[in-house]
Amino acid sequence: MNESAVLAIVLSLASAAGYALAAVGQSRLASANAGGSILTLLARPQWWWAVGLNAGGALMHVAALHYGPLTLVQPLGALTLVAALPIGAYYERRRVSRREWRGAAWTLAGLTGLIAVTGPATPGDALSLRESLAVAAATVALIGVTARAGAARGGLGHATASGVASGVASALTQTVTASLARELPGGPLAWWQTTLIAALVATFAVGGLLLSQAAFRGGLAAPLAVVNLANPAAAAVIGVALLGERFHGGPLGWLTAAAASAVAARGVLMLTGAQPAAAVVPSPRAPERARVQEPAHTPESAGAPESARIPDAALVPQPVLAPESAVASA
Repeated sequence: MNESAVLAIVLSLASAAGYALAAVGQSRLASANAGGSILTLLARPQWWWAVGLNAGGALMHVAALHYGPLTLVQPLGALTLVAALPIGAYYERRRVSRREWRGAAWTLAGLTGLIAVTGPATPGDALSLRESLAVAAATVALIGVTARAGAARGGLGHATASGVASGVASALTQTVTASLARELPGGPLAWWQTTLIAALVATFAVGGLLLSQAAFRGGLAAPLAVVNLANPAAAAVIGVALLGERFHGGPLGWLTAAAASAVAARGVLMLTGAQPAAAVVPSPRAPERARVQEPAHTPESAGAPESARIPDAALVPQPVLAPESAVASA
């Protein structure tokens, strides 16, 4: 194995670790910020740590592709799920269950099968401006549909939308880089056209990040698996539909892709069933406050000096009430 391949492996593993740490951080933030707004997240340093880790993971992934082939780098990038499981379990102070490991193994096997039959785009295979705008419009509509199911099945709708947004951002990035390198079939785009597509890249990248944050409210493993599957799936659909790419192996490649998709879907279902329920701390319910009859003031007490009067609260045993915060949470 040459030095370039070793460097590609190291960078791929570092990228997977960065993505895994970011996913765990987002999951913990989602649990702590349930029902909170995006502005609340922006005010928390942990959110920016997660953003930085995602950006670092992306840069290391790009660097790994510079030193190694896609067939080596992409399967190693799928190890994000394997790395996130023990890290998340460590913070939750529990062990990774056997069902979670099996689900991760099935998901990784399916994802690796999809990557194996998906060919990388050759130089010049990039979307035109018209195709980029059409893909962006279709993606917005698709995200709107899938995000509506975000609360169902542990946020898998949001996870699907996040993966699609990230995959489309990658495809549009390819158009920007090809235009800047003057490798587009029709020649480089005008500066405002390149800027427009770059703005779409930023929009989908940020949207994918926010959608994944919403998805992690339903847990970590299953949403992360769906994000990792939807991302290359969206890129593959764009490649096959618009860039003339085909699965390796002809009809056998299509069958392999279908079988890999089924294997990955089984893994996601296993992870969904193995997802530990969020720890529900039973809020103590205070007993219904009984009305305490205030004792009638007798003439003697009425005529007694103010300092000699016995306080009404001292005449009746007071129930021990739960703190106001507990009553509010109940």
